Amino acid sequence: MPLATHHFPTDTTAPPVILLHGFASSAAEDFIATGWIESLHRAGREVIALDLPGHGESPALTSAAEATTSAVLDAIASAIDTITPAGPIDVVGYSLGARLAWDLPRHSDRVHRLVLGGASPFEPFAAVDTTELAEALNGDTPAHPLAGMMAGMISAPGRDTASLARLIPGLASEPFAPEQQAPRVPTLLVAGSSDPMTQAIEALLAALPHGSLTHVPGDHRGALDSAEFRSCAIDYLAA
Repeated sequence: MPLATHHFPTDTTAPPVILLHGFASSAAEDFIATGWIESLHRAGREVIALDLPGHGESPALTSAAEATTSAVLDAIASAIDTITPAGPIDVVGYSLGARLAWDLPRHSDRVHRLVLGGASPFEPFAAVDTTELAEALNGDTPAHPLAGMMAGMISAPGRDTASLARLIPGLASEPFAPEQQAPRVPTLLVAGSSDPMTQAIEALLAALPHGSLTHVPGDHRGALDSAEFRSCAIDYLAA
């Protein structure tokens, strides 16, 4: 499954930085339009921002097999190898991108350092009832508010609603289980000071053999856009 890639090369010997965006978003919305590319370039870093399957400019998901966590991670690793076929890489992931980046070292031995923002130790997609989600997309009021919230996210203008609806159960079929196998590479966790999604993030920190945690201003969206997040991520990757 090919992914859309946005490559911003520069003359450097440092590992390229891979950017993985959040659910129902895109590389353009989370990183390109928010100053991340310019900040990383000023730090002398080559950047590769990916659109996850069914997001942004990437192709639609046409089967359940393409929507599993393993399939998405394999697609990410393949896209990286196509753009930059050798050498170490650094990865910055946010929200869903952080959840995927946590497991990426098991699909690519090239990962050198990780910066994971807006990460939750819990699996949100397993709690979404697909029948209720379909009802909410048809305009009915679901019994569980989470289904309504997800329906609103994936039916927003510009979203590939069918692909995102397929991705929710696909990710849930291989739920996030951070306590089973944590990345062994140096990992920085970044949490917004008022982000409810990162409650209990200390559980992720405890699972990491080489982890650290920092808080930045903002809620789930504000933390991603904050200058403090970009600054601490760039400093960590340069260490």
